[in-house]
Amino acid sequence: MMRYTIQSFFMLVLLHMSISLSLSQEYKVEWDALNQEVIYLHKNGRYNKAIDVAKEALEVAGDNAGPDSFDFAESLNSLAMLYKAQNQHDMAEPLLKRALEIYENRLDKDHPIIATSLINLAMLYNEQGKHSLAEPMMKRSLAINEKSLGLEHPSVAVSLNNLALIYISQGSYTLAEPLCNRSIVIREKSLGVKHPSLAISLETLAVLYRNTGRINEAKALEERAAKIRSN
Repeated sequence: MMRYTIQSFFMLVLLHMSISLSLSQEYKVEWDALNQEVIYLHKNGRYNKAIDVAKEALEVAGDNAGPDSFDFAESLNSLAMLYKAQNQHDMAEPLLKRALEIYENRLDKDHPIIATSLINLAMLYNEQGKHSLAEPMMKRSLAINEKSLGLEHPSVAVSLNNLALIYISQGSYTLAEPLCNRSIVIREKSLGVKHPSLAISLETLAVLYRNTGRINEAKALEERAAKIRSN
């Protein structure tokens, strides 16, 4: 699940860059430096320090870009993901909900950033066992990505894989398996057979196989994923 958190955080940062408003150079330099520090600390597991820096970045964004800005929303997501990584779900949830609200108020309803924000909140709900909230959010993210990016875009594979995880959490394996397979096919085709993201989809299907007693098939997928990660 940690791989998901980091992947989603980086995805949202990259998507955000395409719509970030032009602000004073001094502010942007400071805010960008704080974000880079958060990423560095996050990747190295220094979550408490990362939270402190993320709070500072949130304050800087709020003071300069405003509490309804894309920069503020990104900082909300960054801080929320750090809380999520430490299983502080009650701290993460309001931040993710507020970020989603900002994006929905400012972007077209089918914008990919909204899809990513939905994924973040849906996976939080899934970890809390709130499947009735998680499932429709993930389905909506899938629909947005398919409509705005195309049926074979890597972001569609992200939504498919995470919807599969939600179904696996509920024991709905017959619903999860075709989603896993489609996610794998998309990632193989769009990213290549050695891409780390493909390993994530392979591991998800392996979990499904293990949970349904298909141990040999699970081992084969796990070995393939491990080989990808070792390169």
